[in-house]
Amino acid sequence: MNINRMEFIFWMERILARIDILNDNINDLQKGKASIDGDELLDNQDLLQMLKISNRSLQRYRSSGKLPYYSISGKLYYKLSDVHQFIRESFKPQSPK
Repeated sequence: MNINRMEFIFWMERILARIDILNDNINDLQKGKASIDGDELLDNQDLLQMLKISNRSLQRYRSSGKLPYYSISGKLYYKLSDVHQFIRESFKPQSPK
C-alpha cells in the first residue's frame, strides 16, 4: 500500500488531534478526584490497595472507630488525612520497658 505525502500528513494530524483529546480527558479525570474540605477522598478499594489489608480488617477499623469514614449516597469514603493519621497511630514505635 502506497500513500502520498499529503494523505500521510492528514492522517498524522488526525491521530495527533485524538491524542490531544485523550490527554485532556485524562487531565480532567485527575483533577476531578473527589474531595471534602480540600482533602482527597478514598473509597474502600483505594484503601484496601493502599494499606494492603482485607475487606474484613477495614470493616473492623471502621467499627472500632479507629478509622473515620463518610457515607455519601451509600458509598463509604475516607479522608486522606484521616488515613495518614490512622497509619501514624497504628505504627507508633514501642517504648522500651
